[in-house]
Amino acid sequence: MDRVWLTRMRWRRRGAWMWPAFVVLTVADAVVVHALPFDGDSEGLVPALLFSGFWNFIAVVVVAHPVGALVRRVRRDLPRFVARDYAGTWLLLAITAGVVAAGIANHSMVVSDGAAMRDAEVRAIAWIGFRAPPVFRAELHRETTFTLQPGSLYRTCVPSPGGRTYCVIVNDREPVNRSVRFAGYEPNAVFAQGLE
Repeated sequence: MDRVWLTRMRWRRRGAWMWPAFVVLTVADAVVVHALPFDGDSEGLVPALLFSGFWNFIAVVVVAHPVGALVRRVRRDLPRFVARDYAGTWLLLAITAGVVAAGIANHSMVVSDGAAMRDAEVRAIAWIGFRAPPVFRAELHRETTFTLQPGSLYRTCVPSPGGRTYCVIVNDREPVNRSVRFAGYEPNAVFAQGLE
């Protein structure tokens, strides 16, 4: 009896990584999703924790059993619970790797889109500063920019003290001399509501 118990404890110690990994990697995934979101440019810590906890829980509770059965086909010497724990731990590590890869890929897009938006703002301010009526040119420091298509199409408006706005659309993919055109007097706040 003692020999069976000792053997079982040895296997349990070798295979008991899944739940500690679940806790550590769920927190790590949440921090990664918060710092490097894979969609958009920001994510709250609590939603990131809920997201990572949900997917890690699905991996451990649902997917680890069939993957553990596949592991046992390859390594028949492993007890079922050890194979399941190994499979669950590998799945958790795979999810973490996927979250990191997706976050890095999205971060490069966010940086690229941010640079394109800054370039569009510079083009819009230069165009408005040269062509708009003087009342709008005096308010260039109050410009607002709305993204129509990330990385390429933006709408920039400058308000006047009288409440009107002067707006232009900037196509960042066009040559500088043809990239900006007048877009009316409707403020970005009103324009954005019409697009929702």
